[in-house]
Order: sequence, then structure tokens, then C-alpha cells
Amino acid sequence: MPTTVSVFTLGGTISAHAGGEATRLSGAQTLASAPVPDGVAVELHDVRQLPGSSLTLEDLADLAERVDKATAAGHGAVVVQGTDTLEETAFLLDLVCAHRAPVVVTGAMRRPDLPGADGPANLAAALAVAADPDCGGLGVLTVLADEIHAARHVRKAHTTSLTTFASPGAGPLGRVVEGVPHILLRPGKATVERPLRLRAPAPVALLTLSLGDRGELLEAVDDRLGGLVVAAFGAGHVPRGLVDRLTAVAGRMPVVLASRTGAGPVLSDTYRGPGSESDLLARGLISAGHLDGPKARLLLYALLADGADRAGVAAAFDRLRTG
Repeated sequence: MPTTVSVFTLGGTISAHAGGEATRLSGAQTLASAPVPDGVAVELHDVRQLPGSSLTLEDLADLAERVDKATAAGHGAVVVQGTDTLEETAFLLDLVCAHRAPVVVTGAMRRPDLPGADGPANLAAALAVAADPDCGGLGVLTVLADEIHAARHVRKAHTTSLTTFASPGAGPLGRVVEGVPHILLRPGKATVERPLRLRAPAPVALLTLSLGDRGELLEAVDDRLGGLVVAAFGAGHVPRGLVDRLTAVAGRMPVVLASRTGAGPVLSDTYRGPGSESDLLARGLISAGHLDGPKARLLLYALLADGADRAGVAAAFDRLRTG
């Protein structure tokens, strides 16, 4: 068991009060609300005091360096932040951090001054998971409402529910029961073959299509971007009128085809008409597989920052799609 768990606080609802930013709890005040498992020491790091919606990729790159340093020292790690972008933080850490000791991301849906505040229970459960060696080798995890989810699958599925975090199509890896983690499922492979390095970040856009979309936003896709993710209809379909323009963009940069539904894979060979998944993949778009649009964007961003070319991007997405 790791004798030390490093806790990194970024802000969010778990530390917020009705008075706003001026009354936000410090990391020490937030941590004081949760019991620490016996035999575990906590090393606290106040990293940011921001709502999840205000975190940047630069903030997360800094966080990843801190988390890597902690796990290299043999510590488990808990990241505490706002739930708006919690799934994205967890997934980016999964891509760029070495999988040594358990790394857990948690937060809260109710402020600490409201009845039924869930922050203390979530933080206590996260500490228990981060201190348990049996939770290592699972990749980065999220722990809320006593459920343990893999960063690759988890998403926020409701604006206010305490059980908002779910893994559509996969389910949780386990649960925390009476303060003890119980792992029921283990991922078959890591999300990426090795930790990716954010050496030269390239901007990546996410375009979500909607009924009657004429591709106006595609006009903004230019040399400022290194890649594009299209969250398409259904199993990977776009309006016929966008096919030629997407083909042209895919000739200039990696374009990843995801589904806007949030669950289920992009198909490859079921529909064959113009704008179908088979048509778009044949034109050079890359399948996101089971990844939703926001996670596909982060994987493409991290791959490009690591120096991957289009072939490398396609290989990484294909590896994940097939397992």
C-alpha cells in the first residue's frame, strides 16, 4: 500500500460556497472534511482555485507533471476538481502519465454548504482507491458516488444528479464498499502504448453537427489548427453537402470521425451512401471507435503534441478501437 497519497486540488464545486470565489475553500479545508484511511499520509498540493469550466490544457499539462512526479516517488494521487471537465482531465492524465501507483480524479455535485453535500464521501472514497495497490494498473480512474470508472469510458451524463458519472457501454470497474475498493473488471489494454509527451501542442477543434448543418464552421478550419474531430450523426454520418469539404480538410490535417451520441462505436461498413461512415473512412477520415467527441479531441491533441504524423494518429486510434 502506498504510505503517501498526494492530493492535488484545482477548485470546483467541492470547494465552492454561495459567496463565490472569495469564499472558496482551500485544499486543507476541503481535505479536512474527509477521513483519511488508516496508515496513509496525505501530501497536499493546492494547484489552482478554478471552476472546471475555466481549466486550460496548459493547466492540465502542469498538473500531469506534478502527478508523474508523485507516482514516481511511490505515492498514490488524487486530483480534486470541478465536475464540468472532470472526465477530460482524467482522460488526458491517462494519456500522458505513467501508470505506476493509482491516480484518481474526483469532485462533487453539491457545494459544501448545501444539504447532502457529496464532496466528503467522494474524497474519502478516492483516497481509499489511491492508497490501494490493487487499484494500480487500471489507468487513471474517477471515483464519485462510490463508483470506480476508467477514464477512457466515463462521462458526465446529467447536470445535477449525484450519480451523474457513468460509463456507457462499459459500466464501472468496481465500487467502494465500507471504505474498501472492490475491483470487478480490468481493462484489456492501456489506452496508449506509452505515455504521450506534450512537447509541441497543436490546436485541435471539435465540430458537432446538427440537423440542417451546412458546414459554416468548416470555413474556420485553417492552418491555425493541427487537427479536427467531427462529432457526426448516429454511427458516423454527415450531410452529403459536407463530404467534399471534409475530404479536402482531411487532405491537410488528421480528421477524426466520432459520434455525437455519446455511446457506441463509429461503424465502418454498414452504410455505404455519400456521407456514410464507409464513404468518409474511404476518403481519409479516421474512426474514433468508441471514443466520444471530447475524448477523441484530447487523444488527437496529445498524439500531435507527441509528434505523431497522420499514420501514427490512425494507428493509435485503430489500436484503441480494436480493444
